Amino acid sequence: MTDVRTALGVFLSSLLLVAVSANAVYAGTPKVKEGIIVAPGKKVSIEYTLTLGDKQVVDTNVGKQPLTFVQGAKEIIPGLDKALIGMKTGESKHVTVKPEEGYGPVRKEAVVEAGKSQLPPDAWKVGSQVQTRTPAGQTLRGTVTKISGDKATIDFNHPLAGKTLFFDVKVLDIK
Repeated sequence: MTDVRTALGVFLSSLLLVAVSANAVYAGTPKVKEGIIVAPGKKVSIEYTLTLGDKQVVDTNVGKQPLTFVQGAKEIIPGLDKALIGMKTGESKHVTVKPEEGYGPVRKEAVVEAGKSQLPPDAWKVGSQVQTRTPAGQTLRGTVTKISGDKATIDFNHPLAGKTLFFDVKVLDIK
């Protein structure tokens, strides 16, 4: 009986040693964020390249600082926000965002005519960027699109309004 107890003790000690060793190895390995997906309230970091229909690159952060935002907090355009839901770290995707889910349609009421004298002299040319404040204190940025005599036409639409946007995105991190 003593031999059986001794053998059983040696077996249990060996089993315990294997379990402790396995835990030590597991504890030393980096933990993979399995099961974490892009979902509302998650802090997400992405890299992206934004192009238009003509394949012209409008913006990219590839090789630079990632874009970090809270999913669902209206910190990025709605179409991109929705398209990222369910993605995992390391996953890439091509996303097409229609104007309604991007910067909106071109609004005719956002194009105004003003007296040239209301603009600084360096803005008296097509393509100049100007800004103004609404009575509520909101800053509006616009582009001079036409100069005709003593009048200037200024477009206060976002430069990407009315455009379909094409994003190549990669999820870098989810917290």
